Amino acid sequence: MLFRILTVVFILSLSGCSSWVFRYDIPQGNYLEQKNIDKLQIGMTKEQVKFILGSPVVVDAFNDDTWHYVYQFKSGRSAEFNSRKDFTVKFENDKLVSATGDFELSENFNTPMEQ
Repeated sequence: MLFRILTVVFILSLSGCSSWVFRYDIPQGNYLEQKNIDKLQIGMTKEQVKFILGSPVVVDAFNDDTWHYVYQFKSGRSAEFNSRKDFTVKFENDKLVSATGDFELSENFNTPMEQ
């Protein structure tokens, strides 16, 4: 009887070791790469931007000319691997006029698209 009680106590104490529990990595939003950002140029239409970057996570409810691309990664291992990237594009008359965020714009960004 004592052996069973000690076995149960030992197993329950092992279950308290939370560092042994597997936790999933959780990626959310639009994963963007620098090579896709480099393809953007002023004067692109909304359809062209959507083809390159994909559908935005958030379209401003009061101004559909502002698109927000947000990516967040929550690591199951350690908080030091967590990351967040934001990128915002703005349009006027359905043409790309500006882009800001955590990515560098290419040298060709300010060169207007040839129509």
